Amino acid sequence: MAHVRTYGPNVKIGNWNEDLRLREDARKAYQEKKERGELAAQKVDFLKEKILTPVNLSVTLDGNLHFGDVVMLVNMGGKNRQCSAVSINADIYSVTKTPSPGIQSPCGISAEQGIQACTRTAFVITSVDGSPEGSTLCFEQSFALKTTSGFARGLYLTSDLLNFQKCAKKSHLQEVMLDDCSSFLTWWKIMHFDPQERLENEGQPVPANTKVLIIHCKTNQALATLGDQVLWTTFGKEYEVTAHTFFDSHKAEQDSNHWILCTSDPVGNGLVLFNHLKSTANKNEITREDPET
Repeated sequence: MAHVRTYGPNVKIGNWNEDLRLREDARKAYQEKKERGELAAQKVDFLKEKILTPVNLSVTLDGNLHFGDVVMLVNMGGKNRQCSAVSINADIYSVTKTPSPGIQSPCGISAEQGIQACTRTAFVITSVDGSPEGSTLCFEQSFALKTTSGFARGLYLTSDLLNFQKCAKKSHLQEVMLDDCSSFLTWWKIMHFDPQERLENEGQPVPANTKVLIIHCKTNQALATLGDQVLWTTFGKEYEVTAHTFFDSHKAEQDSNHWILCTSDPVGNGLVLFNHLKSTANKNEITREDPET
């Protein structure tokens, strides 16, 4: 009973003056934080404002990917997951305002279910072998994927061998993250998703907006999104992204390893991938309505 408060806050008995001062100090501290934009809600709003800024993806006129292209990494989904895109998994503690606002390194990634071309989902295909910007990216050729400059700070998609201290949070598979250092850990290569066509496509240009595998050069593991490993982030429910090759009974990679490097439509009508899906759906609908044509 000694700790039970037996008087109201307006009754001037006990430590009423101390309580009043404490409330005034708390109110003053709140106002100062609000003026500096340091409230948690203000930090979340600032993060979303910056990281969800729309980004114009590259337009490919020859249908192939090139060094310097800005693309989205999209997985079309599967049995236990929806269509998703690799995204920067940043929270209010991942943001620094000195010397300029931006994402701190290292930073995690995830796969968001909303397909939106913005700072959070845009990646730049970067040369690691001296290939000039604008040259065509080929199958089995090493390259790096980094975020856009500015708020995203140009961080590299990186991974390393699995160990007890370094692994994905949910699945405990090989971790994939963003880092500001360019090294062999940031090297990736693209392979044809069909094992029977890989040999004949080796060294050929990589077509944009088609299904491929993204392989980590050091560990030879494929980039994957896991529908059964859900992350609750600042942006909602998302999937964990890891580097792990999932095989089916025919020793072929599963759809969790299949990615599409999306570009913009040359006529400015959004993403080429989804415009193609819409046109295919419309054709199928017309065929069902008039099967004789």
